[in-house]
Amino acid sequence: MTSHSKLKKPYTKTVDGMVYPIAEYHNDRLRYNFKQILVFLEAYGKHQFGEKFKIYAVDKDLIYKLCIFMIRDKVQCQKHNLDINKGILLTGPVGVGKTSLMQIIPEICFNLPHYTLVPTRDIAFEYNTHGSKTITKYGNQSTFCFDDLGIEPIGRHYGKDANTMTEIILSRHKLFVDNWHLPQYFYWYMSHFTTNLNATEIEQRYGKRTRSKLREMVNLIAFHPNSKDKR
Repeated sequence: MTSHSKLKKPYTKTVDGMVYPIAEYHNDRLRYNFKQILVFLEAYGKHQFGEKFKIYAVDKDLIYKLCIFMIRDKVQCQKHNLDINKGILLTGPVGVGKTSLMQIIPEICFNLPHYTLVPTRDIAFEYNTHGSKTITKYGNQSTFCFDDLGIEPIGRHYGKDANTMTEIILSRHKLFVDNWHLPQYFYWYMSHFTTNLNATEIEQRYGKRTRSKLREMVNLIAFHPNSKDKR
């Protein structure tokens, strides 16, 4: 796992006074140590979410994929069929830790991939107050992780119903088509999602066209069927 950097010393992260060396400077690159990353992520997760937080062995392959994507390791991403020009669709059952991982894994990056994690329910409620301005806000700018795709209610503004996430996905697909080739796309425009839905359920909820657009702009990363509810 490597990433470009100008560092002249080991790359460390600190949690509650403890220092975690998660990478070393080698030939003008950061060489990440995945075992150390897991130790850091568990410590940081406990700091953020409480002592019950734990990294489970069954999830390590999935976490590895998220890590190599976040640090933009082109070689490893190619080996694991991940397109670094697309976002992430993280799927899995309720309670397996999708939201938590999307919050903590960016912390390993030297150049933090700044995205805002926003619950889709909140977007629907915001639409009820602000109408189409909400679609523009989340559809045409910035990098977001849309959390819990599929649980949001239908939005209603002055009697007009709207499937807010359908509209936002279609808008963000245009953003993807227009900007994916730009060096800053990863930081400025990329779209990530977490969901409990499978592909069939996404199509039923949002329609075939929206499912197709979503598939074009994200990498699918799915939790192992044996992943347990961690709540």
